[in-house]
Amino acid sequence: MLLYVLRRLASAVSVVVATMFAGFGLFFLAPTDAAGAICGNNCSAERIAHIRASLGLDEPFLSQFGAYLTGVLVGRTYEAGGVVVDCSAPCLGFSYQLNQPVTALIADALPVTVSIVAGAATVSLTVGVLTGAFAARRRGRVADRAAVAAALGLGSVPFFVVALISALYLAGTVLPQAEHIPISEDPLGWAAGLLAPWLTLGVVSAAAYTRHARAAMIESLGEDYIRTARAKGLTERRVVYRHGLRAAITPVATLFGMDVAFQLTGALFTEAIFGLPGLGVLTLRAFAVFDLPVLMGAVLVGATILVVMNLVVDIAYTVLDPRVRLT
Repeated sequence: MLLYVLRRLASAVSVVVATMFAGFGLFFLAPTDAAGAICGNNCSAERIAHIRASLGLDEPFLSQFGAYLTGVLVGRTYEAGGVVVDCSAPCLGFSYQLNQPVTALIADALPVTVSIVAGAATVSLTVGVLTGAFAARRRGRVADRAAVAAALGLGSVPFFVVALISALYLAGTVLPQAEHIPISEDPLGWAAGLLAPWLTLGVVSAAAYTRHARAAMIESLGEDYIRTARAKGLTERRVVYRHGLRAAITPVATLFGMDVAFQLTGALFTEAIFGLPGLGVLTLRAFAVFDLPVLMGAVLVGATILVVMNLVVDIAYTVLDPRVRLT
């Protein structure tokens, strides 16, 4: 296990560095002038040249990338308005549009996104797996058909439509108004403010888990060890939820891990519709003003989340299903 984790960590680091290099190269070759975007429309050529030189945008690509990578590893300093700003590691750059280090901006926005996704993932996994197991036990019956039809119907509706309906008609009436309160200040207020996004995103995402859990449970309940467990006289509930569900949840774990990773890096609709200042909204605003350091920071954080979640899912396989061996 230790050797496998070390190998995967080395692979994960290489993926993150390659993503950083590709993203930096893409932004470096972009036709839009970052210095001009910072300075504004009514800016002289001399001023743009000064900004370009102060940011190092006139340096070769490899020199710029080396400086950025150095900042991520050991930190670096920036000059903003004649003031030298110390950006400690991991330094993801400095936003001259917002006059703040990118690390600080992401540190403020990421907890909002994590709070949304963590609660929604709990709802979607619980509702989806239990509904799928319930439908598998009643395969071919009315309850099974109803659960499958509901999952297919809900999964066919675009998420932003459900989110808009929830924000307009549920948040602030049936459910508390959506807002983000730091959990350290008011845990109950934090949960109440995120209840509407949790239920909306969680219920919509549960449709996919229901279909996968149902299919996996049907396959699992047909295995020999399930017949052996029944022959021993175990109760049906114990056979299904103790033995069958544990094996069936393994493929669901893959979907869950990657779904959480993609939601963490793309919760834009949820944040924008409910007015929550998360990472997705921060990235969208940075794109509108061509704030390259913020965009690069978001890309790097997203790549790191994806590779970490992929590693966590692979390791979780051995816990959920002893038949799986890591190689």
